[in-house]
Amino acid sequence: MLERIHLKIIHAVHEHGSLTAAAKELCVTQSALSHTIRKLEANLGTEIWVRDGRSLRLTQAGLYLLNIANRALPLLVSAEERLKQIALGERGTLKIGMECHPCYQWLLKVVAPFLESWSDVDVDVIQKFQFGGVGALLDYEIDLLVTPDPYYKTGLVFEPVFDYEQVLVVPTDHALTSLQYATAEDLRDQVLFTYPVEKDRLDIYAQFLNPAQVIPKQHKTVETTDIMLQMVACGRGVAALPRWLAEEYCTKLPLSVVRLGEDGIAKQIYLGRREGDSNIDYLTAFIETARSYNHPTGIVNK
Repeated sequence: MLERIHLKIIHAVHEHGSLTAAAKELCVTQSALSHTIRKLEANLGTEIWVRDGRSLRLTQAGLYLLNIANRALPLLVSAEERLKQIALGERGTLKIGMECHPCYQWLLKVVAPFLESWSDVDVDVIQKFQFGGVGALLDYEIDLLVTPDPYYKTGLVFEPVFDYEQVLVVPTDHALTSLQYATAEDLRDQVLFTYPVEKDRLDIYAQFLNPAQVIPKQHKTVETTDIMLQMVACGRGVAALPRWLAEEYCTKLPLSVVRLGEDGIAKQIYLGRREGDSNIDYLTAFIETARSYNHPTGIVNK
């Protein structure tokens, strides 16, 4: 029978590369560790790993179990922590996964009033799930997923909580500031800065450039909003961001905002949750707080 210790051993050996190091981490003898895996291999009728010189190499069965270990072990740890919190009468931690670079600044403004109202609930923001958060939500690694692009799947619910417009950010002396709106053709000779995301998940491409079959002169990726807009302010290129975020930076840097197309690009921030979690009071309260968040420019969600 496959047990938790087997997954811990496989994970530890993969992480450290040897039985000796894995045994030390797990506080067992090397011989006990070897005996446990040999017994598992006998029960399964297949090898978990084979010797490759001085190191161990996982077999196909071992790689499969490693994948299970990577998913199951964090889930078990999380479950144990949650059960301990329940036993102590605590509500625990609300774990939020991010699938949106600029949404982080928006989230910070929602977290503050939530923490004031829910003193017995902590918040943990996890960004390692960027562009893969649905799996983390289904695996109970996070409780909420912040995303502008909901992926509807059985067992999940995505609720729109914030409307915004995607706009073009340019230097204040840029030629495009004289226009009512920019066309895709206007970006053909521009250097475009974006976050390091696949192009098909960037609104500026999917909803603006690609339909017009326009490719900007150059596309550069920047990890952080601050550096990206410093580059734009210095005349190195242009960028596409939510209007609310762009206008905040316009008060700090010599930047201007230009609408993308005559009708603009309308977007929403969604909070994704598991369908069965609708009865968790603090989770529901966070969603309601996000909906009623008073935007810095004075726009209030209804």
